[in-house]
Parts: sequence; C-alpha cells; structure tokens
Amino acid sequence: MKTVKLGSQGLQVPEVGLGCMGMTTLAGSDIYGKADEAEAIATIHRSLELGGNFLDTADLYGPLLNERLVAKAIKGNRDQYIIATKFGFEVDDNEQLTWNFNGSKAYVKKAAERSLKNLQTDYIDLYYLHRLDPNTPIEETVQAMAELVKEGKVKYIGLSEVSSATIRKAHQVHPITAVQTEYSLFERDVEEAKITDTLDELGISLVAYSPLGRGFLTGDIKSPDDFAADDFRRHIPRFQGDQFYKNLELVTAINQIAAEKQVTPSQLAIAWVLAKGHVSIPGTKRVKYVEQNIAAADITITPDEMNRLEAIVPLGAPTGDRYNADAMATIDR
Repeated sequence: MKTVKLGSQGLQVPEVGLGCMGMTTLAGSDIYGKADEAEAIATIHRSLELGGNFLDTADLYGPLLNERLVAKAIKGNRDQYIIATKFGFEVDDNEQLTWNFNGSKAYVKKAAERSLKNLQTDYIDLYYLHRLDPNTPIEETVQAMAELVKEGKVKYIGLSEVSSATIRKAHQVHPITAVQTEYSLFERDVEEAKITDTLDELGISLVAYSPLGRGFLTGDIKSPDDFAADDFRRHIPRFQGDQFYKNLELVTAINQIAAEKQVTPSQLAIAWVLAKGHVSIPGTKRVKYVEQNIAAADITITPDEMNRLEAIVPLGAPTGDRYNADAMATIDR
C-alpha cells in the first residue's frame, strides 16, 4: 500500500490505517457489538501483511484494555508497526474512567508511562491529546508532550478534535504532526470550520476516524433495531428518529455509485477520504473487513464521481449530530 507523509516532521504512514477501538469493551460495554480477542489479533496481523501497519488505539478504550490487546498482537514484531495512542480522558489509579479531562503536565507524564507499559514498548510513534482539557492551557499540555519527545518516549505528537485557535497555539510550542477528527461524507465540520485550511497552512495532516460514518456508509444498516441494546450508536442523534431514515436515503444514493464502480459502499467512502488528501483509519475487528478497507486504497475516484458524491451530501448537509449533547460539548470548536 502507498505510504504518505504525515505532517512535516518525517513520519510516513500507509494511507489506510487500522482503528482498534472496537476490539475491546469501553467501560464494560461493547462499542460496535461483541468483540473476539483472537479475531481482533488476527485482524491486526492481516493488516500488517497488507501494508496496514498504522494502528490507532487510546488509553480510553477499555479503559487500558485496548492498548494491552495491541501489545499482544505486536509482541516480538514491534518495529514493524507504527503505533498511535491517545490520552486526556482521565483514568484513575484503579483503572477507572473519571470522565474528567486532564491535560496537566503531571498527568501527561503519568498517562504516557502507563501507555508505554500497557503497550509493552519503550516508545510511542504518535501520541495524541484525545480531548482538550478546558482547565489546562494547551501550551502546558503540549510542552509536557514535547518533553516526552526529548526523552525519546514519543516520536511525534498530535491533537484530536480541536479548533484552529488551539492548533495554532499548540504548534507554536512544538510541531504538531497530525490532528485526528471524525471525517466522512456524513461529517465534514472540519471543512466548514476552516480547520482543514489551518492544517494545510501549517503543514499538519488530518487523520480521519470513522470514515464510514460509524457504519452508516457501509450500507449494512437498515433500521435502528439493527444495533445491539448496548451499542452506543443508539444514543447518537444521527441514528435516531426521522434523521435515521433521511440519512438512509443518502446512503442509498451513495450505494448506487458504488455499484456502478463495482466496489463496496465502504470502499467508496474510504476512497473519498483518500481523494480529499487525508489519511483514513477505519475501525474493524474482523479480517474480511480489514482486507476490504485496505483494498480501497487502490480505488480511483474521478472528478465527476467526486462531484456526484458531494452533491448527494453537500457541505453543511444536515445529517444529525455525531454524539449526544454532552459529548458534543467536549469537541473544541
């Protein structure tokens, strides 16, 4: 698979990485249905075989369980992988989420040491602040992250779900390599907020999580009842009420273009993100889907097809909020 430059500091990654969140539970609940550890590890191994060695995890996932699963999967083969993990959702000494945000200097160092231990590695390739701590200046958080770089414990640093103003402040303290955000045909608020313009100006890359619209763009979801009782998507406005069925109409139109190209809707959605010039980290815990996702890197979307896709879901189209109100409030815009 083709690799691309992430940021301006020298990191090279494959165009399609692997989001690992769904491979474990979160606070005792399954994220996207039941996960199987053996299948998850096999998925990570298959991704590597196909050139997808860019793994994305976080201490939030589990909490901590996801990093430990990744450690099992990469054991004995660490140097073949590029590992990204995130911190910022506070995890206490009993390994419980407090649901507070913590970007203080002391917590940055504590979280990093814990992630290094859980990942069974002596360095993290890309270390992100998961969410902005409203009680800590971003300069303090990034300075602490920069110290980890100086110590060799972190190679590159990133931010997640932050505004242009925050990005500019952070980048003045230490070069930011990547900003991670939800980005798909259904979610383009970083374009609307001109954050992508800021990233281009500063030489920072966008890493797109949930490029499949949390499964909506796979074409497999037909009813809100398709979700398990504890699937967190039941609580997302995009998947509720009339908005669900309006979005389903958009998916049907997108599926028509996929059928014409003889690719899956998922592959078309990922290829669209790549055509926009961004790295994509679709999440999966199954081998067959990681194979499909990586194959999307070989799909070319013509200018006409781009226009057709973006006419179906134009910039600013109302597809519903991507989180509930409390979670939306944690996004720095």
